[in-house]
Amino acid sequence: MSSLTSLRLDAASVSATMIGAISSAYFVGLTLGAVTSDRLISRIGHIRSYSSFASLVAITYLLQGLVFDPWIWLLLRLVNGWAMVGIYLVVESWLLLVGDTKSRGRLLAIYMIALYGSIMLAQMSLGAIGSAAESAPFMVAGVLASMAVLPMAVLPKTAPDVSHAEPLMPQDLVRMTPAGAIGSFGSGVGIAAVYTLLPIYLQREGMSVAQVGQLMASAICGAMALQYPVGRWSDRKDRQSVLLALSVGCAAVSLAVLILPSYPPLLMVLMFLIGGSIFAIYPVAVSHSADRAEASELVRVIQGMLLINSVGSAISPLIISPLMNRLGPSGLFWAFLVLHAGLASFFLWRRNSHPSPTSAAPFAATAQMTPIGAEIRVTEELAQAVSEARTEALVP
Repeated sequence: MSSLTSLRLDAASVSATMIGAISSAYFVGLTLGAVTSDRLISRIGHIRSYSSFASLVAITYLLQGLVFDPWIWLLLRLVNGWAMVGIYLVVESWLLLVGDTKSRGRLLAIYMIALYGSIMLAQMSLGAIGSAAESAPFMVAGVLASMAVLPMAVLPKTAPDVSHAEPLMPQDLVRMTPAGAIGSFGSGVGIAAVYTLLPIYLQREGMSVAQVGQLMASAICGAMALQYPVGRWSDRKDRQSVLLALSVGCAAVSLAVLILPSYPPLLMVLMFLIGGSIFAIYPVAVSHSADRAEASELVRVIQGMLLINSVGSAISPLIISPLMNRLGPSGLFWAFLVLHAGLASFFLWRRNSHPSPTSAAPFAATAQMTPIGAEIRVTEELAQAVSEARTEALVP
């Protein structure tokens, strides 16, 4: 829906600034929902909450298909983001209930495959569904959102508890782990731009809707495929160096997109690399932050990093879309180039002035969308590794 929304608005010659505002509204809704929806779930229960959120998501999709007005779409995307994060809150708290600290790593891996796999399939279907009828993609999305209620409706009444999230505040995290906080913020800016503005770039470069879907799927495939090898690399090497390498890689790929011809096969490779490197920055930044945390503070640290990432995502379209308005579609990759060159410079300075200690916390891929999901990352292995690292640091 993020890709479809951007493509339809751009095809209707809506200004890039307005497209940025509509795209930002979705991430603002996600951020607001992440810090407010848990109270609603606690009052009315998981099953009713999930049904309400999913129905609201379906309504926003169907209304987008019925009414085309940028201001109405802005409101619908805001509501959609708020409702969508409510769905993730229910799902992730249920995953937390069924898995103990020993099995959470496997749960997180399955969750990540399901999440990124479905996003990749959705991008690939853009061309086929879009060719059916003007409103067909919105109708399909509404049907899927409605169908998603059915499995939850037949579950037993037992439901997990949802405690109100109290993440560490961004200023505390900046003091504790500057590289982790800046990496999380920069990653949020990049990820939101991939979801909302990259489809516009591809469409303006002359790609058909089907080609846009394929290239977007390639970016998401890179995000899913590269997290684990990059994560294992960061376990063996200090994570500041890995963050530096990822930022340099993003900047290099962005420059390649700007100077090389826009052939679809070449773009497929470049989109795989840009998606893989941008999406990998966040989990490495979170793991770097976990290296610096106390075992008792792990959940709050990861929740705080998600909040910082969400803020970056919310402002990203507002910052980058005016550049695309001024510089043309290439403004997106100029923004990527400047963003990641800045991140690389910061990580280089931090590595030289404050060398990172040996990685203490084992890397975990990141798929959680809410503060509740942060607890899924805190496995028995992670908590034990952090505790042992802290103990060793205190021994003279």
